[in-house]
Amino acid sequence: MRASYDVQLPAIPTPRLRLPAALTLLQALLLALLLGAAVSTRAAAAAAPDDGEPFSYAWLKGHAQELAQQDYVSHKGELPKRLQGLSWDDYQQLRYQRDKALWRKKDSAFRAELFHLGLFFDTPVHIYELKGDKPEPIRYSPQLFDYGDSGVNGRGLPSDLGFAGFRMQFHTDWSRDVVAFLGASYFRAVGPEMQYGLSARGLAVDTALPRPEEFPMFTDFWLQRPQAGSDVATVYALLDSPSVTGAYRFEIQPGNRLKMRVDAAIYPRQAIERLGVAPLTSMYMVGENDRRAYWDWRPEIHDSDGLALLTGTGEWIWRPLTNPRQLRFNAYSDNNPRGFGLLQRDRDFDHYQDDGVFYERRPSLWVEPIGDWGKGSVQLVEIPTQDETFDNIVAFWNPEQPVAAGQELLYSYNLYWGGSAPVRPARATVHDTFTGIGGVVGQKREYYSKRFVVDFAGGALPMLGRDTEVKPVISASAGKVEITSARPQHAINGYRAMFDLVPPADSEEPINIRVYLEANGQPLSETWIYQWTPPPLAERDLRNPGHL
Repeated sequence: MRASYDVQLPAIPTPRLRLPAALTLLQALLLALLLGAAVSTRAAAAAAPDDGEPFSYAWLKGHAQELAQQDYVSHKGELPKRLQGLSWDDYQQLRYQRDKALWRKKDSAFRAELFHLGLFFDTPVHIYELKGDKPEPIRYSPQLFDYGDSGVNGRGLPSDLGFAGFRMQFHTDWSRDVVAFLGASYFRAVGPEMQYGLSARGLAVDTALPRPEEFPMFTDFWLQRPQAGSDVATVYALLDSPSVTGAYRFEIQPGNRLKMRVDAAIYPRQAIERLGVAPLTSMYMVGENDRRAYWDWRPEIHDSDGLALLTGTGEWIWRPLTNPRQLRFNAYSDNNPRGFGLLQRDRDFDHYQDDGVFYERRPSLWVEPIGDWGKGSVQLVEIPTQDETFDNIVAFWNPEQPVAAGQELLYSYNLYWGGSAPVRPARATVHDTFTGIGGVVGQKREYYSKRFVVDFAGGALPMLGRDTEVKPVISASAGKVEITSARPQHAINGYRAMFDLVPPADSEEPINIRVYLEANGQPLSETWIYQWTPPPLAERDLRNPGHL
């Protein structure tokens, strides 16, 4: 497993909303189109099988493959003038009429509502209802929406206008969403907390390269009418962009963790340098380990606090997220990964103190590959941010084999949305990570060092006898490790590993660190990995008090 280093690349983080406790229409959804990004997206011409031909996933794959052999055509911005230039407040007034929800009058555990075009969402999306294997296009009608005080008059808008996306509710709570697809290929779902947080995407293309990222778009959706009594909703989607097309099938099952089975067939139009499969997008601004953005009064601000990896060899790895000074890219090599995800492990309100957006309720998202994914890497991108309204974290699987035009790439995986991942290590897990200046309290510091404190809890730690010698196993790619210790942390029934890292005096290169606990030569915990970039030499203040 390897980790690459910081890179300085142009990147624009994803605009997002500060989510309130009571989730409403767009206040809970990602604004997926990047401001200023030079990305051209396309709404495919209304796609449906020929008359009499049944709809199927096989047909959709064939359609996507055929589309990949054609030139890409953009329809971005093809909106009537009355929908152009809407303000955010105006756009929020465009609300779907709940009494017009799909399947409202059916014996269905699901309902679906549609999003209006406008604001950032300026590429029409075609939506169909599948009744068995027969698709019926859902036509735009002003009767479907309440326009509020937006100033938009829906009458006169064309019936083939299209929509921006859709959302679904489940029979346990008709007032709040369980899933929503809106903007490019972004979608969100919730666990039992009914709280939106991080997002997933259909595909990522050329993320964190020295050129604008390409954002494929779901141009068409087919919503399968749910069977009576079924707790599974099925959605099909067509993906399109300048470099690639794709056919997707989603099986959505709400529950203690919302489970989403995803089948993806990807057809590159051209070679793709960095393909991101099962991409996840989140936000990290301030946390216990990284208080670079120290000016906010809240102790922590993040939708996710770490990247978790379950490698093909069965090793559990925890990588705390950071808000770096410059864009940071890491790749963790693997062969047939068993899972990865962006998690919000810290579920304690007291650590956030935010009674408006409740970060402790944000769902974690775990990717469980199905089948053989082969060699590749889980790649992590961390982008500097100064406020919480920008998604600055991206994680995805990148196959090792080059992606060339004309290929068919097939991936299947499960997504689990909820307060915790569906699997967890049998050994102790990282409970907290803290950082600060190194040295010994009460003694004058003669050189700069960084203090790292890693708390582990769970596994066999509560059962260890007093005579058991627990050791931290620490390695660093550069610098000198000193003042190491591991001692019981009774407040969490765990252990605390602590050490200082002295960076090279003439280098500001990132340093990769690994830590785990062992006793009698046997590992007791998952592996904590971290990448620390030492500050510039001029900022290595020793913080010595005047009396020393």
